[in-house]
Amino acid sequence: MTIALEARNLRKHYPGVVAVNGVSFAVEEGICFGLLGPNGAGKTTTVEIIEGVTPASSGEVYYYGEIAGQKFRQEAGIQFQNTALQDYITVRETLEMFRTLYARRANIDDIIEQCSLVDLLDRDNRKLSGGQRQRLLLAVALVNKPRLIFLDEPTTGLDPQARRNFWDLVQSIRAGGSTVLLTTHYMDEAQILCDEIAIMDAGKIVTQGVPEALLREKYRGLIIELPISDLTGDMSGIEHTVLEKLGLIEVVSTDVSASLQQLSAHVSNLNQIKIRQPDLEDLFLDLTGHTLRA
Repeated sequence: MTIALEARNLRKHYPGVVAVNGVSFAVEEGICFGLLGPNGAGKTTTVEIIEGVTPASSGEVYYYGEIAGQKFRQEAGIQFQNTALQDYITVRETLEMFRTLYARRANIDDIIEQCSLVDLLDRDNRKLSGGQRQRLLLAVALVNKPRLIFLDEPTTGLDPQARRNFWDLVQSIRAGGSTVLLTTHYMDEAQILCDEIAIMDAGKIVTQGVPEALLREKYRGLIIELPISDLTGDMSGIEHTVLEKLGLIEVVSTDVSASLQQLSAHVSNLNQIKIRQPDLEDLFLDLTGHTLRA
């Protein structure tokens, strides 16, 4: 196992605020590693420290076993959460401009094809849609043929189709051998793309591991979900979780038939009950208390 990136005890203090509080993790070469958390959890600050954009109050970042330095800067690609593109220049001119900043350079035509920019090369940056802009920003992050690429909440604000198209691009990048560090607060995105995740809250990592393994460890069975408004009886004898903001009650069951029979005495309408597999959003809610479903 080769470790491409390692963060050791990273801390970032602002006046009256500890944004990052002792964060440590290692990213194996060739995987997609997800750093997850709600807004304000500290994940973007953590990644900016690793990227060298924000200085740490303390802690170290290692790239292939050495303190991250010039080699890291030449071999890492970054798609920031917010990036201003130059107005009045085209997509092709943008890629060529960024490519000249590196000694290590990718074949620009390969990037154009990979990111589906062929039909946009002569378009002014100001005329790009949200999804097109994100594909261009990803292409910019690839101009130096990176061994390690950072994607900071890359699909925020995109429509469902544009998000899924972007997921396909990320999977093709990983298939090409690059290591990916992805920050997101979309749990479905993480479940599809990530080989390993770390969930942050209040500046700390609260759990880390392979998504499927974390779910098996936490949940023993299926989740029965029902509206609070359909309750007619006392649920004190049934182990359950109340999600007041969502108007739901959840029951984890290893015997769905028995659980439904037990619930039938407490629920007015069984037609609205849903039965599903636990997912990362359930894990996230249980660990952080933050609601992501909207």
